[in-house]
Amino acid sequence: MQVPVLATRRLVLLPLVSADAEAIQQVFPRWEIVKHLAAGVPWPYPEEGARHYVDQVALPSVAAGNAWFWTLRRKEDASSLIGLICLTDAVDNNRGFWLVPEWQRRGYMTEAAEAVTDYWFNTLDRQVLRTPKARENLASRRLSIAAGMHLVRSEQKEYVGGWYESELWEITREQWNRRHDKTKKKASGK
Repeated sequence: MQVPVLATRRLVLLPLVSADAEAIQQVFPRWEIVKHLAAGVPWPYPEEGARHYVDQVALPSVAAGNAWFWTLRRKEDASSLIGLICLTDAVDNNRGFWLVPEWQRRGYMTEAAEAVTDYWFNTLDRQVLRTPKARENLASRRLSIAAGMHLVRSEQKEYVGGWYESELWEITREQWNRRHDKTKKKASGK
């Protein structure tokens, strides 16, 4: 299954392609972005880090059918990449994302996460979505709470920024669809 273009009110989510590595390399290697990512992300970020990740990790996972990657772009400037979001079939790690700091705290990641989570449940037909995060990553934590996810467990885990209390959040397909049916009814006035 090819990764489709997804759209939200203000964003277009384009499937990741090899040519995106250059733009990722320009915006990604920033401490504010990487400190709460999994310890496997190299830091300091190498000059060809994005090229390696896109061509040797992300796109082969897409081709194997166990991952879906999108670049985030504002509709008013779709030529500029502002972040990345992905879904994976990895155990206890089904969704990950990052957004450049200039575009944080504007609701963009909430829009993107809603679009790909709906894709996970209602196109890919998955039954549960789990996302790990560093507890101190408050913005990511708030996004999970607002989406109706619940905390499954906590443990110590290594991130790029060191060892942090790590949380695993979850939502089921039934919970997601029930919550979004209510949201749709509220929006339409029913």
